[in-house]
Amino acid sequence: MSPAATWMSPRERLDGILPDIEIAALAPVIQEIEELKESRNAVVLAHNYMTPDIYHGVADMKGDSLALARLAKKTDAEVILMAGVHFMAETAKIVNQRKTVLIPDMDAGCSLADAITGADVRLLRERYPGVPVVTYVNTSAEVKAEADICCTSGNAVQVVESLGTDRVIFLPDQFLGQWVAGQTDIDIILWEGSCMVHERFTGEELRVYRDMHPGIQIIAHPECPSDVLEEADFVGSTAGMIKWVKTEQPRQVVMVTECSMSDNVAAESPETEFTQPCNLCPHMKRITLTGIRDSLRDMKHEVIVDPTVAEQASASVERMLEVRA
Repeated sequence: MSPAATWMSPRERLDGILPDIEIAALAPVIQEIEELKESRNAVVLAHNYMTPDIYHGVADMKGDSLALARLAKKTDAEVILMAGVHFMAETAKIVNQRKTVLIPDMDAGCSLADAITGADVRLLRERYPGVPVVTYVNTSAEVKAEADICCTSGNAVQVVESLGTDRVIFLPDQFLGQWVAGQTDIDIILWEGSCMVHERFTGEELRVYRDMHPGIQIIAHPECPSDVLEEADFVGSTAGMIKWVKTEQPRQVVMVTECSMSDNVAAESPETEFTQPCNLCPHMKRITLTGIRDSLRDMKHEVIVDPTVAEQASASVERMLEVRA
């Protein structure tokens, strides 16, 4: 995919999304980024949690973790800049080992990825010999290399059931694992990891919103605690929630996930009123428009994955990509 093929002016991209004065202020940086993408033969992949100036302003490809993994594999660009967190950039590198993968800030991490190590997975295999390991894509390359298959929230149930076994180890998100366990008869062995964004939501606060806004629809990501999911009218992955809003077109909705995702979906669904709560991901917010510009200009920070680890992790990621949600 060539950046030039989809180029639009900053005003065309951001009109109706950001105030005119803000678009005018951002336009020079966006123009710099577009020129750098063309000269570097680069694409910007942006996760749904990116701020609107990035998501709508400079992204060539955008989506949830599963979509970005598939898009990263398909691009013919020589340079991939990941506007997302580090494990996403590692995944892009795993499926494109000969390409240059950049991330604007190396400290853009993930509480889930930090919750488990490759050594932890090896110990679990010793404790549960012969039980296959499914690891959420929100993990390091080292952990992916130790797993049998990866998954995302969009295909977790299908991945677990694809293994043809009556028991699996599911890592590292305990709440997603609990939700998967409720969708299948397979015995799920859990790890006590969680997402710092989604774990902060509570069922009680959602009941308050229902009292304040009669008839409001609540949709939630399965990384949320079980009491939140019990209150939700729909539970689904990032892509699943977006599809639900566009299909159902509710009058008023609470999207129980990261704040910028609500902003981005709201821009594409003007007939629906989006009501808080939402929580910010501090790691995602380390990725900024100027950071993207600097990263492409200076070709920093390159994401490197040990070739042996990458080869082993690639097998787990490729198996995930073969499973359809």
